[in-house]
Amino acid sequence: MTSPHQPTNLTLALERRGQGFPVLCLHGHPGSKQCMGMFTDFLAQDFLTIAPDLRGYGHSQVRSAFAMADHLEDLVESLDQEKISRCLILGWSLGGILALEMALRHPQRVSGLILIATAAFPRSDHPPISWQDNLYTGLAGLINWVVPGWRWNIRTWGQRSLFRYLLGQQTPAAYHYLAKAAVPAYLKTSRYAQQALNQAIQMGYNQENELAKITVPCLVLAGALDRHIIPAASKATAQGLSQSRWICYENTAHLFPWEIPDRVQGDIENWLEDYPDVCQ
Repeated sequence: MTSPHQPTNLTLALERRGQGFPVLCLHGHPGSKQCMGMFTDFLAQDFLTIAPDLRGYGHSQVRSAFAMADHLEDLVESLDQEKISRCLILGWSLGGILALEMALRHPQRVSGLILIATAAFPRSDHPPISWQDNLYTGLAGLINWVVPGWRWNIRTWGQRSLFRYLLGQQTPAAYHYLAKAAVPAYLKTSRYAQQALNQAIQMGYNQENELAKITVPCLVLAGALDRHIIPAASKATAQGLSQSRWICYENTAHLFPWEIPDRVQGDIENWLEDYPDVCQ
């Protein structure tokens, strides 16, 4: 995850909530700080949550190309600006990869990791995308944006769209999250962010051999039907970490926190109770 570019000076847009030990919440691609609401809503009751828009996403827009490693520089600078010397990091998908990199490159800044639908060697078995997939996804997304969670739309277009690979459970509640957070985040994901991700994928990102260096407690959560980052990749990451708890949820996919939010929140709370040192 090298950075051949000179990143422009950028102050990340941040959402701060609550008080207490800091929890840095990192979204995926496409995504934004708004997508992390189901985590910050309950964590902010006991902790200080910091949810940034990563470089090239949401309200942290740039006008030039950058590399994935530039995200790490941005995050360290943001922690410094917030006067946070050490924090727990929760990362979803791309955010989880950045969380792992933070733990590898800046171990003194990281007290623990909560890794959501992610892997140190992310692998996918997503089928080829057809023009019909894009058409149905556009229709489903647009109608759902106007009428969130409409069952007719879910049955008619949603289950035929690319949402069928993102959600194992096609429920109105999950589609409300899509309307509230996913569509706005997609519209504000820049081409530079897409280019940076494509570049990292082409380089064959794989940090599995480095996982033993991460010694803090880690919680690794996955959806059994995830085809964007397959659960076997997440499980291999959990097995490579010296202190990890692995949970895989049946009948859920890449967006499982929006499918079963209560279960995910409960498992995170249980883990935090079992590892109180990650918040000290």
